[in-house]
Amino acid sequence: MSFSASPRPLWGPRRRSLLASAAGAALLAGCSGGSESEERAAERSAGDAARARAGKDSEALAARYAAVMSAHPGLAERLRPLRAEVVRHAAAFGAGGGRTASPGASSAAPDSVSASASASARAAGPGDDSGRVPADEKGAVALLAGAERKLADRRAADLLEVPGELARLLASVAAAGAAHVYLLTEGDG
Repeated sequence: MSFSASPRPLWGPRRRSLLASAAGAALLAGCSGGSESEERAAERSAGDAARARAGKDSEALAARYAAVMSAHPGLAERLRPLRAEVVRHAAAFGAGGGRTASPGASSAAPDSVSASASASARAAGPGDDSGRVPADEKGAVALLAGAERKLADRRAADLLEVPGELARLLASVAAAGAAHVYLLTEGDG
């Protein structure tokens, strides 16, 4: 039986091939760096636009809730927690003054976040283009449920087009919107 004089086993990569592979990988990464940064910038820009749109939509929806509560004070107790959650969603998307770190991190008062969007949302809130609150409470609640449903559906579709963290936020807020629809229509048999 003869033993090899080399302590290196005969299988596996050699040091030269490892160095050549590392150098080649560095060259390839250097060549494609420009297009990757451009792609990231485009992705970030699309994400920022989607985040801003989602924030404005939440502000408009919060203003729609405020309009219904103003027109039908008897509904205020039922709608106040839902509106407060919509306001937190707006803050999570960065609406009303700046981004927050997480959906639960908002300390903004419900009225302060949507005050700027209140007038415009009454004119064109999600789910209703007339901007008018129905005279009957059942119709007003149906208006809110329709606005929540339409917005939740749009967000569910949008999450496929945005980067990871924003997609997770959109999914979470869309699910909350679907829960709001259920809570608003629960007693409507």
